[in-house]
Amino acid sequence: MKIGTLDIERPVILAPMEDVTDRAFRQLCKRHGADIVYTEFISAEALRRGVEKTVRKLQVDAVERPVAVQIFGSTVESMIEAAAVAETYSPDFLDINFGCPTKKVAGKGAGAALLKEPEKMQAIAEAVVNRVGIPVTAKTRIGWDHDSINIVDVLHRLEDAGIMALAIHGRTRSDMYKGRANWNWIAEARRHATIPVIANGDIWSAEDAIAMFSQTGADGIMIGRGSIGNPFIFSQVKHLMKTGIVAPPPDYRERIHAAIEHLRLSVQYKGEKYGNLEMRRHYATYLKGLPKVSQVRNSLVREENWEHVIEILLSYEAECAGYAREGRIKEYAEYINDHSDKLVLNY
Repeated sequence: MKIGTLDIERPVILAPMEDVTDRAFRQLCKRHGADIVYTEFISAEALRRGVEKTVRKLQVDAVERPVAVQIFGSTVESMIEAAAVAETYSPDFLDINFGCPTKKVAGKGAGAALLKEPEKMQAIAEAVVNRVGIPVTAKTRIGWDHDSINIVDVLHRLEDAGIMALAIHGRTRSDMYKGRANWNWIAEARRHATIPVIANGDIWSAEDAIAMFSQTGADGIMIGRGSIGNPFIFSQVKHLMKTGIVAPPPDYRERIHAAIEHLRLSVQYKGEKYGNLEMRRHYATYLKGLPKVSQVRNSLVREENWEHVIEILLSYEAECAGYAREGRIKEYAEYINDHSDKLVLNY
C-alpha cells in the first residue's frame, strides 16, 4: 500500500480511537507489530483555538512512525487551519475523520454527518489537500443509513479531491457499532477504487484479519476495538500472514505485563497523577475473563499510587498462577470473541 513515499505491503493498522490511541497505547501497539498507528481524533475547532489538551494530542515520538494525525470538523475554514497546525508536528500523513457516528462529532455536523453532504465532504477534503504539503487520507463509513449507502460515490469524490487512501468502516452511521460490519460494501468500493482502500470493522482475531483481506481485496486492514486490551493482535496477524499458523493467545502473564507496560508509558507521558487515572479505563479489558477479576479491578481503580498498582498486578499474577494450575483460566481469545459486542468506544 502506497501513501506518498510510504510503501508497506498489506499493512496492519491501529485505528484512531478517542481516549485510547494516545502516545502510550500507540507505542505499545507498535512494539507488538502495528505497521501504522493513528492518533486519537482531534477537533479542528479546539486545535485552531489552541486548546492545550487538544494540542498535546499532536505529539508523537519517532518510535511510533509511520504515524497519522486524524482531525475532524464541519467547516472548510476550521479544517484548513487545523490541518496547517497539525502539519507542523510532522506526521507521516494527515487523516480526515468522515466516519465518527457519535453525537459529540456527527451531532455537530462533522464525522459521519458529512456522509449526508458529500459535496461538502469533497470540498473539505480538497481544501485540506491543497493547504498542506503532506499526504492526506480519510476514514469514513459506507453511508448514513441503509437507505442511503453512498460509499462508491464518496470514494470517487475523495479521489477527485486528492485523497491518497481511504479507510472504510463497514457500517452505516445508523448502525453505530451494532450488528456485523458489511465487508461486501468495502469490497465493492475496492473494485471501483484507484487509491488504496483500508478495510475496518469486526477484526477480533488474526483469522478475522486474513478473512477481511481475502473477502474485501483491501490494500490494508485497520483494527480498532479488537486491539483494546489486546495489543498482541498485531503480532498475531503478522505471524499468521507470514507462516499460515495461528499463534497461541496471550496468557495471563503476558496480559498482566502488557497492562504494566501500558501504565508505565502512560505515567511517562502524562505524569503520575493523570497517567495513573487514565489507565483505570483499561484494566478491565486487559484482565477480562480471569478469575476473581472484579476484586482486583476494584483495588486497581481505587489505588492512587501507580507503583502500588504495579504491586497489585504482580500479586494478581502470582494468584493467577495458582488458578492456572487448577485449570480455571479461560483462553482470552475465546472470551473476547464471546463478548466483542460489548467493547464499544468512540472511533
